[in-house]
Amino acid sequence: MANFRCNLKKFRQLAGLTQEELAKMVGVRRETIQRLEAARYNPSLKLAIDISRAVGAPIEEIFVFEPSRHPKPTKET
Repeated sequence: MANFRCNLKKFRQLAGLTQEELAKMVGVRRETIQRLEAARYNPSLKLAIDISRAVGAPIEEIFVFEPSRHPKPTKET
């Protein structure tokens, strides 16, 4: 399972946008932006692309999916 880290708040603020303004630009509710910033919601690919374009930052710097650090158990014979 991957760990999700979201840097949206940083890039939104650098772009000079409020949550409400960004939400209107990408066609979602402010609560969706709030949940994204809290890393409690995984965006669809379309939403991630729209947000990336709106804030002018690379998608892979805004939304970071890191592999789990827990090793998979090995099967003992």
